[in-house]
Amino acid sequence: MQAEQHLPFELPPVTFYPGPSKVYLQLSRYMQDAFTQGILSINHRSATFMEICRKAIEHTQAKLNLPDGYKVLFVSSATESWEIIAQSLIGRKSFHLYNGAFGQKWMEYTQKIHPASNGFQFDVNQALSPDDIQVPADAECIALTQNETSNGTQVSNAIITQFKQKYPHMLVAVDATSSLGGIKLDFIAADIWFASVQKCLGLPAGLGLLIVSPRAMERAREIGDNTYYNSLLFMAENIEKYQTHYTPNVLNIYLLMRVMEEVEDISIIDKRTRQQAHAWYHFFEKYTSVSPIVTNTAVRSDTVIAIGADKQQIAFIKERTKQAGIIIGNGYGSWKETSFRIANFPAISLQEIQDLQHCLAGVL
Repeated sequence: MQAEQHLPFELPPVTFYPGPSKVYLQLSRYMQDAFTQGILSINHRSATFMEICRKAIEHTQAKLNLPDGYKVLFVSSATESWEIIAQSLIGRKSFHLYNGAFGQKWMEYTQKIHPASNGFQFDVNQALSPDDIQVPADAECIALTQNETSNGTQVSNAIITQFKQKYPHMLVAVDATSSLGGIKLDFIAADIWFASVQKCLGLPAGLGLLIVSPRAMERAREIGDNTYYNSLLFMAENIEKYQTHYTPNVLNIYLLMRVMEEVEDISIIDKRTRQQAHAWYHFFEKYTSVSPIVTNTAVRSDTVIAIGADKQQIAFIKERTKQAGIIIGNGYGSWKETSFRIANFPAISLQEIQDLQHCLAGVL
C-alpha cells in the first residue's frame, strides 16, 4: 500500500506502540468515504452491509492466503475469542503453551470455564518442541501464542505444524494478535486462529477476527453449544448470510474491506516485515546500554521488538522519544520498567523507522 500524501491536517505523534498502533494513513480517506456514502448509518441486516461483509471476508481470505473452507468470523476483540473457543470447542480440557502474560491470561480465562485445563510455561529463550513436552492425552485442544506481545517472542510455523502432526486428534488454537497481517502464517497448521485489527492490520481497535477450519466446525457441531449469543454455531450460521451474531462494528468492517482491497499480498508484506525486524535487531547490536530481552535469535519476534535496559535508561529513552514526537511502547508485566517495545507493523513507514532510529542514536 502506497503512502498517502498531502493530508489536509497535522498528523499526531508517530506511535510505535504495539497495539493499538499506527493506522494506515489511507483511513482518513476511507472514513470520509464511509461518512459521505452513509455507511455509518446503515442497518447491519441490510443488503449494503452484507455486501461489505462479503467483500471484507473475501479480500481477507485472498490477501492472507487462507486455505479453502476456513471461515472468517467477526468478534469484538481477540480476547473474546478465548471465551468462544472455551465455550464452543472445548468439552472439558485444553492444554496451553505459554511464556508470557497474554498466553498465561488465555489459560487462566479458560480455566474459569473449564477448571481442568492446564499448561506448560517455557522460558522466553526456549524454542518450543513437541519432543520436549508431553501434552496430556485427555486434552482436546492445544493453545499457543504465536507472537507474545509482552516479551517479543514468537513461535514458528514449523513448530506449530509439528504439534499438529504429533497430536492429530487434538485441535490446535493460535493467538496471532500481534502477527496476523504482518507475517505469513501457515494457516493449515492449526484449526483456530484469532487476532485483533489494531496491530498488523493497521485499523482502529474494536474488531477481532476469528478464523476456523472445517475440522474446528465439525468439533463445534459435536459439542453442540448453542447457549450463548457468541456460540460458534450461531456465529457460523449468521456469517453464511454475511451477517453477524451481534450489532457489529460496521465502520471497522468497512475499513477492513478497503484496506484488504489495497494492501499487497501477505508474502510481500512478510518479506518486508522480516527485513525490517532484522534491521532493528542489528541497529540495537551497536549499543551496549540496551539489548533485546530475548537473546535466542531463533525465537525473537519479527513484529514486536522488545528492548531491555536499566530502569533509569528506559525512562530517559521514553522521555526523549516523546519530546521528539514519537511514542514507543512501555514494557509489560515483569519488564514494565526495564524495557520498551517497538511495533514493526506494516502501516509504519520506512521514514518513520529512520526517524526513530535517528532519535534513539542520539540517546543510546
